[in-house]
This record gives sequence, structure tokens and C-alpha cells, in this order.
Amino acid sequence: YHPAPLSEQSPPDSFVVEVRALYQLPVDYSITSGDEKGYFIIHPSNGVVRTSKNLKLEDFPVNFKVRATDSSNAAIFNEVEVTVEVIDENNFPPVFPSSLLEERLPEHSPATQIVQLKAQDNDTGRNGFLTYGILNGQGLKFRINETTGILYSTAPFDYEEEPTEYQVVVYAEDDGIPEKKRGYCTVVIKITD
Repeated sequence: YHPAPLSEQSPPDSFVVEVRALYQLPVDYSITSGDEKGYFIIHPSNGVVRTSKNLKLEDFPVNFKVRATDSSNAAIFNEVEVTVEVIDENNFPPVFPSSLLEERLPEHSPATQIVQLKAQDNDTGRNGFLTYGILNGQGLKFRINETTGILYSTAPFDYEEEPTEYQVVVYAEDDGIPEKKRGYCTVVIKITD
């Protein structure tokens, strides 16, 4: 048996799987080995396996054996293995150290690196894997490296002819399951004369 993976946030008493033995007489179901930490309980007469407590991701997958025993003769039984996996939930959004940054950029600078943004995500694995993007590109005057988080200007600015201040909203997005989460940072770029 390989039931659908459980969320790490499944509460105690969550349904896991129903084990069925084909047999003419009533059988008693029991978990015989493999569940050393006691995560599961089985109903002795209907074979329904449920969680008995909160799940710890690091303990999974768990492989345990379920035995179906003839209820009038303990010498007659059969066993089957059940494998239960747990999904690491995306618990945390990415967070920037500051939600507002101010940078200065001299006019007539060629396309250049402005600032490296770095967000933190307390999840592990793909739930903590971040990519960066720009929410509002200010007319394509800025771009961001989606892997490194480095924000660049794409062309020189003219202090006299264009706005002297730009607000670029940057996001960091994780690759989370079941849904991706984002954190935001506003970078105020002041063009200097």
C-alpha cells in the first residue's frame, strides 16, 4: 500500500489508508513493525489506519507492516507493507531585510548594477528556493537577475529630461508546494545631477 502523501500539518486522527484482507472469516488488524515512533493506529476490525499524533517531516517516509490475523486462530495471518510519505509544506514567505531601500544613481551612468537584493526564506528544499522579479518595471528602465537578485539599470538617465526618482518594486518568490509565496521590497532610485 502506498497511500497519497500526507501534509506535515495533518492533525492527529487523520485518515491514512484502509487495509483490506480478503478472507472468509473475520480478521483482526494490527501494526506489527516499522512504526517505532507510534505515528499510526489501526482499527482492529475494519483496517482503517489513522494518524495518532502530529507528524515530523524528518521521520518520513515510514514503512510499517500490517498484519491481518484470523480472529479465531492466531496462527493464520498475512502481512502487507504500508509506505507513508509526508509533504513538506511551504510555511514561510521570503523576507527582505528591509522593505524599503534607497539608492543613488548618477545621471549618464551606462547600464549598471544598482544593488544586490537578498531575501531569506526559512523553508528548506524547493520551498526555500528563491527567484527574483520586478513587479513594476518603470518602462523597462530596470531589470533584475532572477537568480542573484542583482538590480540593474538598462540605460543612462538624464537628470534634466526625465524623472529624478523611480520606485521599483522587487519580489522574491519561492518554489513552494502547494503554493508559491512572495516577499516584496521597494527600491527608491534617485538620479543625481
